Amino acid sequence: MKTNMTPSRVFLAALAAAAFALAGVVQAQYGRVITAEAAAAGEQTISGTVVPFREVTLTAQIGGRVTLVAGAEGDFFDRDEVLVAISDERLTAQRRQALAELRSAEAAMREAQMQYGREVASPRARDIGQMPGMGIPSMFDQLVTRPMGSMAGMGDPTVERQADLYSRYIGIDQAASRWQQARSRLEEIDSAIRDTRSVAPFSGLIMHKHVEEGDTVQPGHPLVTFGHVEFLRVEADIPARLVGRLRVGDMVRVTLDVGKTEVDARVAQIFPIADPQRHTVTVKFDLPRGVPGGPGMYADVHIPGTEATPGVVRIPLSAIVPGGALPRVAVVEPDGTTRVRMVRLGSVQGDMVTVLSGLEPGDRLLDSPDATIRSGERVEPGTGPRPSGPRFR
Repeated sequence: MKTNMTPSRVFLAALAAAAFALAGVVQAQYGRVITAEAAAAGEQTISGTVVPFREVTLTAQIGGRVTLVAGAEGDFFDRDEVLVAISDERLTAQRRQALAELRSAEAAMREAQMQYGREVASPRARDIGQMPGMGIPSMFDQLVTRPMGSMAGMGDPTVERQADLYSRYIGIDQAASRWQQARSRLEEIDSAIRDTRSVAPFSGLIMHKHVEEGDTVQPGHPLVTFGHVEFLRVEADIPARLVGRLRVGDMVRVTLDVGKTEVDARVAQIFPIADPQRHTVTVKFDLPRGVPGGPGMYADVHIPGTEATPGVVRIPLSAIVPGGALPRVAVVEPDGTTRVRMVRLGSVQGDMVTVLSGLEPGDRLLDSPDATIRSGERVEPGTGPRPSGPRFR
């Protein structure tokens, strides 16, 4: 089929194709529109680490073989649930022996109490049945020999009776002491048996397992690291010269490594003593609940300066136009057109850079601009992230 086209129609078709191609290029060049923010004087970025709100490392209190590891890393446990168990067969046998000793001591104490009561009710010194001959010699001794001996200073029945009572009382005291020793031994074994079970001191997660079932451990060997991760903190070593800018309760900006998320964190604790080697002070910051990531990830803590510096702003590094001999940014004018400006950069802090000149706080600029961006190109309102597909269709 043959189609007749005049030169003017050919020109218009070519112009329309070029317009569609240009529209595709412009759409591909632009990311989202961001706003330059004022930079504080002397603001410093310090590297930190996300840590649990609470963290403990449970260690073995006795030696033995590990018989139970209740879960793997990331498993949740309520308070007082058993995390690790160590074999207790030897201790169980010792407990049975201690129970037998305790029962024997109880029997000896009852016997001593019975003998004391018998001595009170029926003194042994006056028992006429201890001598032969129907008790006649003993009776003669009680009625004649002992009174006469007492008058002559050769004995005192009262003192002898007190000595017998005291001896029986000492028997009770010694039996009670043996019973207390047996009971203490039993309590000691019970405490050792409890030490074979490592329980969760609070509700949280197993962060790291140091042993597996079947391992043999000695006292002091780490078993599991357990943490309370419902709330997270950032721990950072702040140079001593910067700690004076912080107070407990202050809010600072923190950039998390996961997704480059920026959140406001509260100063929770400032350690009172600096590290004598590095001259830094450990500071902990409370993160908002539900932040992405978990313990161990990297975070940037932005220590604020004293006041804003006129004409100095902070922008993401992604807002710099790639390529070129000098750094440039694509500023979005109020009429929706772009204006490429030369800027002078300062220090880089994480994924942010300080702009010393060329921008003012509040300027709107393109994030992730294309290297081919030119002044005068129009940006439609609500321009979103750059498409990931080809620029031309």
